[in-house]
Amino acid sequence: NYYYAFCGGSLFCMPLEPLELYRDPHHACLMFSDLIEEDGQAVQANQFLIVDGDTGAIIDPGGNLAFNELFMGMSRYFPPHRLSYLLASHADPDIIASLDRWLSSTRAPLVISRVWERFAPHFAKLGKTENRIIGVPDGGGLLPLGRHELLLLPAHFMHSEGNFHFYDPVSRILFTGDLGVSMTSGAEARVPVTTLAPHVARMEAFHRRYMVSNKVLRLWTRMARQLDIAMLAPQHGAPIMGRQAITDFFDWLDGLECGTDLFDERSYQIPTARIDPVAH
Repeated sequence: NYYYAFCGGSLFCMPLEPLELYRDPHHACLMFSDLIEEDGQAVQANQFLIVDGDTGAIIDPGGNLAFNELFMGMSRYFPPHRLSYLLASHADPDIIASLDRWLSSTRAPLVISRVWERFAPHFAKLGKTENRIIGVPDGGGLLPLGRHELLLLPAHFMHSEGNFHFYDPVSRILFTGDLGVSMTSGAEARVPVTTLAPHVARMEAFHRRYMVSNKVLRLWTRMARQLDIAMLAPQHGAPIMGRQAITDFFDWLDGLECGTDLFDERSYQIPTARIDPVAH
């Protein structure tokens, strides 16, 4: 189920429909999971469009590999020139490497942690980010979107030094960036996880390496458990849906050793192995 579209003189083969995570007469959340060609060179990534009435925002818009397809794909549901925000959980290339093109194609400002406020301009041409970045303080805050407000939830060191998750109180979806990530294909990412245990194997290696410490995980889950969450929507892999699966995920994080918990002096030794200069 694909359709073909022209953008910038090129022909693109695009998925017919994004995954609809939530919809009511005034509000919608859509997930684009397969905009990047799956050739093994780049990790699968999700991009999200959230619309309330005549306002909208893109969450974690992605890198240049996804820009044309996302711009064309979202145009079928919401006009890009009317976007209110580009929301970035953090500043990794798969989150905002396409920033220059979004700043050229829309009037939307970038919303990102103050930690990355002066680093994000490196993704754009000189002067392009001037008066176009909203720096979020460490404590987060409430961001107006249409008739409602998005909750910008602190998620520092999960895995980025300045990191935020975005909670939509209408859909009750928490967009979690690199937390809850699973290694899947774009097609597999379209199938929400409702039972956690069989899914852990797809998450474990990533979380052990990319989350900083169990202390941070436990601080975050203590905060997140206070929210009414219907779905966790990570930036890679499948959403986690339903009260039991979400509770099990929080419990799993509470007991997970990761990051600095796993490093000791063996990880910091003068190297002796040669690096093969031939790219693989």
